[in-house]
Amino acid sequence: MTNDTSLQRSAAPADIPAFPIGSERVAALLEQMTLEEKAAQLVGYWLDQGGDVVAPMQNEMGGAERSGALSEITRHGIGHYTRVYGTRPVDPTERAAWLWEEQRRLKTETRLGIPALVHEECLTGLAAWKAATFPTPLAWGATFDPELVAEMGALIGESMREIGIHQGLAPVLDVVRDPRWGRVDECIGEDPYLVGTVGTAYVQGLQSEGVHATLKHFLGYSASRAGRNHAPVSAGSREVADVFLPPFEMAIRDGGVRSVMNSYTEIDGVPVASDPELLTGLLRDRLGFDGVVVADYFAVAFLEVMHAVAADRGEAAGLALTAGIDVELPSGDAYLEPLVERVRSGALDEAYLDRAVIRVLAQKEQLGLLEPDVFEDDAPTDVDLDTPRHRDAARRLATESLVLLSNDGVLPLAADARRIALIGPNADRAEALQGCYSFANHVLAHHPDHEIGFEIPTVREALVSALPDAEIVHARGSEVEGVDRSGFAEAAQAASDADVAIVVVGDQAGLFGRGTVGEGNDVESLDLPGVQRELVESIVATGTPVIMVLLTGRPYAIGWALDEGGERPAAVLQSFFPGEEGGTAIVDVLTGVSAPSGRLPVTLPRSAGAQPYSYLHPILGGPSDVTSTDPSPVRPFGFGLTYTSFAYDDLVVDAEAATHGRFTASVTVTNTGDRDGTDVVQLYARGVVASVTRPVAQLLGYARVDLAAGESRRVSLDVPAARLAFTDRRGTRIVEPGDVEVWFGSHAEAMPAQADPEGATGGAISNARDRGRREIPGASTERARIVLTGDVHPVSGADARLVDVSIG
Repeated sequence: MTNDTSLQRSAAPADIPAFPIGSERVAALLEQMTLEEKAAQLVGYWLDQGGDVVAPMQNEMGGAERSGALSEITRHGIGHYTRVYGTRPVDPTERAAWLWEEQRRLKTETRLGIPALVHEECLTGLAAWKAATFPTPLAWGATFDPELVAEMGALIGESMREIGIHQGLAPVLDVVRDPRWGRVDECIGEDPYLVGTVGTAYVQGLQSEGVHATLKHFLGYSASRAGRNHAPVSAGSREVADVFLPPFEMAIRDGGVRSVMNSYTEIDGVPVASDPELLTGLLRDRLGFDGVVVADYFAVAFLEVMHAVAADRGEAAGLALTAGIDVELPSGDAYLEPLVERVRSGALDEAYLDRAVIRVLAQKEQLGLLEPDVFEDDAPTDVDLDTPRHRDAARRLATESLVLLSNDGVLPLAADARRIALIGPNADRAEALQGCYSFANHVLAHHPDHEIGFEIPTVREALVSALPDAEIVHARGSEVEGVDRSGFAEAAQAASDADVAIVVVGDQAGLFGRGTVGEGNDVESLDLPGVQRELVESIVATGTPVIMVLLTGRPYAIGWALDEGGERPAAVLQSFFPGEEGGTAIVDVLTGVSAPSGRLPVTLPRSAGAQPYSYLHPILGGPSDVTSTDPSPVRPFGFGLTYTSFAYDDLVVDAEAATHGRFTASVTVTNTGDRDGTDVVQLYARGVVASVTRPVAQLLGYARVDLAAGESRRVSLDVPAARLAFTDRRGTRIVEPGDVEVWFGSHAEAMPAQADPEGATGGAISNARDRGRREIPGASTERARIVLTGDVHPVSGADARLVDVSIG
């Protein structure tokens, strides 16, 4: 993605990898700059810090923060202003007026007159007071709807651009590997193609409004050992290339993303922030990325204090800069005096500094920050960051994200249900609807007396509004955390007196020990937090039909509520932090105003002991007679029920395709029920024989299909053979010739029964433990076989990555 002001590649200086050449204007600025002015462009300055912890080890690292008047701090200029709107609650109109004046001051009072680039968090919407809060990214994945995610991204970008923000620190493209990790709610899902298509759509939406997106976290962050934040990663090169890398490649090559953020973690002992093979060789030389790499907050200093690969800040700065990190965030802890001194002493070639400065100035040029008239207009005076358009998109996204896990017919609620017990710690809390990076849970948690700043109906408020004639009795029952059971009796009595009980349980998002999920909130158990399972079971024991609603940021082990013997809830509805319109969306589905159409973007785990687990496993990654443990999930990737049923017929797949070509798979989808509904049609494949082990099922593509009752539609997917690529034994990504099984299914395990591996040893190994067979609802076609022909095809950036969908 280049234009007149983009970077060109050059071999000079010959010994500096990926050295760029900017425009004449950028070159002229660089020529004028002192060493201090260059360094100043490579750092941020974090305004408004006051001890509120919103980043890892912020208090510990804050001692290096510069103090003094802003004019003195920025005397050599400044690269970024960090979270101008997102560190404490500030009125957006008042802060915009201040920002315009401050940018004018930078233009007139600093020698080179370069404004600051302003960045903010924007994972669930702009993380600022009064701004719309959308569903968390795990909910985006549950929609399987990139177009709607792109619409949301554009609305977020529009809000950011209006108030002078230039870069957003989203999306997160980490592929989920272990739900114990606290940052799962920031992720889109466990399938690289789903993550890539949905994440790229967000990038395209945000950048369509002139705001640069930032991919997080390059690379392998979500594979941290035992799901512990920042823990080492032991992933092999094939897993890195085939699982973690594809979403980033899609967002770079197909989305044209302008910024990337490093991962905090180390891979096989090498911290990513210091690895030129990843940040330059892979990211720039192989993937062709020509934007700016920013450090995750304090990641440069962490090379010294957390990884111990640098003796001091200067050495840490040298490692990060030469690896390929252009900008140190949130502030200049290592890239100011320590970096300048390292260059002056001759320990670091100044050309590395120039490389980063050229990239930063080129980004500012692309954003219009080097234009003479920038910020000469008036600041906005009537800022609305939560318009009806924002709320409409938030409601549609929340509705599409809701996943119905079970239903014995209690849903939608009967029209004659006149007394409803609404129970649970998340039934009447706005915070329970929002993710870790929402402004409410990220920042306002430190300002408990401050109003939230926008409308966000709770489940209780939405239910009362939707059913004005019903008697709704609310009982909290328990808290999200803790062991207090004193509210059980009141909740059970309310349920006993009701026609139906709705029990809303789940998580509280937060950071670093504040909450049950979110950054730094990793867990050892995948049981519901606190005594919430006991609460649900006590309500079920009353004999009143129970609908369990989960408001969570990760999937939990809830087999007891779905499959295990004994009494269990009559229906279970999963919601991944659905945002400001989530309460209304949930009630819409409960009452039948909307039908559920979400699908699980992650498998629903059996237990913590079965982790890490992915549906993308080879034969021996699943159950077999050679082990007495069973990692099979309670519900598979892609699963979700609705209020109707669907059938798949007339599968047609090309008989063969070239390894460098494409093939088409088509199916007729019929709504066989008596209600309108939306199906998420999923195309899966399995390589029959390959040179390395391959998954038993791999998602190739998907399509959301709206069908009236009784209606049939023909769905065709045009698939590039490169969707079947993998990394071979030489480390080259290839498409191999050979047989591939292809089928359509409603989830990853919806397929005709295949041969059981238990016969592989001819009876020599037979496990005595009877696991039984799960019966999971779902439709599928038979498997068709396609032959990939020709030579082994090495995959390059020129190969197509996206599946084309047509619906007749």
